[in-house]
Amino acid sequence: MAWAGIEKSTLVATLRAADPGAPTLCAGWTVRHLLAHLVLREQAPFQAAGDLLRHPAPGQERNMGQLVSSAQSTDGYAALIQRFWDGPSRLSPFSWLGDTISLVEYVVHHEDIRRVGPGPAAPRDLPAPEQDAIWQRVKIMAGMGYRRSPVGVELALPDGRGRRVHSGPGAVLITGEPAELALHALGRRSVANVKVTGTPESLEQFEAWAAG
Repeated sequence: MAWAGIEKSTLVATLRAADPGAPTLCAGWTVRHLLAHLVLREQAPFQAAGDLLRHPAPGQERNMGQLVSSAQSTDGYAALIQRFWDGPSRLSPFSWLGDTISLVEYVVHHEDIRRVGPGPAAPRDLPAPEQDAIWQRVKIMAGMGYRRSPVGVELALPDGRGRRVHSGPGAVLITGEPAELALHALGRRSVANVKVTGTPESLEQFEAWAAG
């Protein structure tokens, strides 16, 4: 089953219900910015890459900003959501590599909207097969998120499965459901529902790095 499609449908429902100008967990981005990012990523990846190469301040991306401007009105915002829902052309890798390149992206950005602010939403109860699909991708990609950790990092699921994703002196063990591990690995550490354990020295080093 292609879980990215299911996750996309729930994300679209959340986007439609959200305040477009509300903040997200992505610093400098409102819900409207996040939506524009999703559209640009899938339908104009070269423009998205161009924004990254310019290293703008968050919220000041030139190409993404054009989409944000087009979505200032209620109708414009609804049209941008529809464009996201319609998706890229059939020739685009984004149309046939769904789970591989979009599942974790959708899950994390969905929580960027849901868990922001003083009263964040509780973690969603995702189906076990979807969590398994997330795990297959997180255990491979998480190394990038922890590449600068001063200590080794191992991820573990509540059922005991695990994977070392970063080598280093000492180690910490991060335990949680796959979606929570994805949030933690991709920088949403303050809202990720995980448990981090290790020696006092390893924990101190890791937590100092993670807080920075």
